[in-house]
Amino acid sequence: MADLAVKPLHGRFAVAINDLDLRDVRADYLYPEIRNAFEEHSLLLFRGQQLDDESHTQLAKLFGPLENREQLAGHDEPFKVSAVSNVESDGSLTPKEALRHLDQQANMLWHTDSTFLSTPALVNLLMATVTPSTGGQTEFTTTRAAFDDAPAELQALLRCSFGVHQLTHSRNQVDARLIDLPHVSRWPDRPWRFVWPNPINGREAIYTASHAYAVDGMSADEGAAFVTDLLAHCTKPQYRYTHEWTVGDVLIWDERAVLHRGRPWPYDEPRTLKSICCSATAVDGLAAVQGRA
Repeated sequence: MADLAVKPLHGRFAVAINDLDLRDVRADYLYPEIRNAFEEHSLLLFRGQQLDDESHTQLAKLFGPLENREQLAGHDEPFKVSAVSNVESDGSLTPKEALRHLDQQANMLWHTDSTFLSTPALVNLLMATVTPSTGGQTEFTTTRAAFDDAPAELQALLRCSFGVHQLTHSRNQVDARLIDLPHVSRWPDRPWRFVWPNPINGREAIYTASHAYAVDGMSADEGAAFVTDLLAHCTKPQYRYTHEWTVGDVLIWDERAVLHRGRPWPYDEPRTLKSICCSATAVDGLAAVQGRA
């Protein structure tokens, strides 16, 4: 077992791991140590990386099945690394009024990736390739700490309650036109338990997102208020880490225990992050959040 050079970024989660080239990671070399750190700290930062799409993809495969939303929607399309970017294929900037830009604005809502899919994400591996002169940070918050600090009565309620997630709900908060886009409207409601226990260490985390809009067993108004209040609790300032991007930074985080959101930047400047999500599986504790009570 190799000893990782770990530096805390926040008092309750998130660490930087130094002096490591992610291109060298293999299933039997460094990955076991990285996975242990992932389970323990929820958010890992690696600086100065030089991943291309191929090496980025190979690294992601170690964590689990690559998330391919087109295949999940029934389309026979190969996996592609996602670009979270305001740069078009011809090098121009996406117009502010374009629906693609508005769709990406939803990334500035607090969320967990893929809670609207039939199989949610375990992890996101996000790398900066182009950064603006200012702004464009990504904020993270630990929902483990938020659960630990919640009153016992709320903890008990969360353990037996299910939130209902729908992509149209988060997109409608940005612009109502987005809900009619095919890649948005095609996903049905998904219920997930509000608590996802880590199967390795037993730590419990609140599992919610801006996609959640209702609670099983509550009226529409009561459920909407509940998920709004819960998200506000999870995103209190004391639970946050804000990352200032530098080209070559790679962040890997546990979608079961972390919420995140993007921050604005001068829109006349390009910003590109490369993202790969991997789907959760049985060994990641998926059964604990599935189904309804």
